[in-house]
Amino acid sequence: MFRLDGRIALVTGGSRGIGRACCEALAEQGATVVVNYVKGETAAREVAEAIGAKGGKADVAGFDVADSKAVDAAVDVLVKRHGKIDILVANAGISIDGLLLRLKDDDLDRLFATNVRGAIACARACSRGMMRARWGRIVFMSSVVGEMGNVGQTAYAASKAALLGAAKSIAREYASRSLTVNVVSPGFIDTDMTSTMTPEMREQLVKIVPLGRIGSAGDVAAACAYLASDEAGYMTGQVLRINGGMYV
Repeated sequence: MFRLDGRIALVTGGSRGIGRACCEALAEQGATVVVNYVKGETAAREVAEAIGAKGGKADVAGFDVADSKAVDAAVDVLVKRHGKIDILVANAGISIDGLLLRLKDDDLDRLFATNVRGAIACARACSRGMMRARWGRIVFMSSVVGEMGNVGQTAYAASKAALLGAAKSIAREYASRSLTVNVVSPGFIDTDMTSTMTPEMREQLVKIVPLGRIGSAGDVAAACAYLASDEAGYMTGQVLRINGGMYV
């Protein structure tokens, strides 16, 4: 089940954390994975090499999702190189935290440029070929704070909440062409963003998660692999929550 043999998958922000786990999970299911990066070319190539060492197929592509022209150009190159893009995991994102009274317009613009406009630009570029093929999978990466909010994350939460509305709208637009568009909404996941927490902070965090642990990047990647598969063909416009029960 959930095999992706013959599929071409683009994972933005795929060089580390959840993005890397998604790349590895999709490759394990047989997809050829394109690992996108902005500055971490070395890390992206390490991901591709690790996939290759396990018998998988991977490519790398450097571009900034916040630059729509760069997205269009990169997707054109990838389609020429691989023949198509079947799967998009729009994972690239940034986080700038701070209380509302200290929120700067520039920070708000940067967050929305990457987290919202970037995801939509990638979906727009990749969907052209998907529509012609009458098959496609688009997965947006949101966050639990986009659904429940969090102190000091007004801008970040707003950007992640915007992806829910975008995905639901695109899902309705493309349903007649057999494209599905869904959202994965992770809770607190053990990545670089949580690695700086003190043991005390992690202990307090675990207390608010009913399953009693912080999630892994693999937990999120498994959900993405499912949504990318044929078995998820009747699921669109939905939010798949991977949060240990902290928001239901």
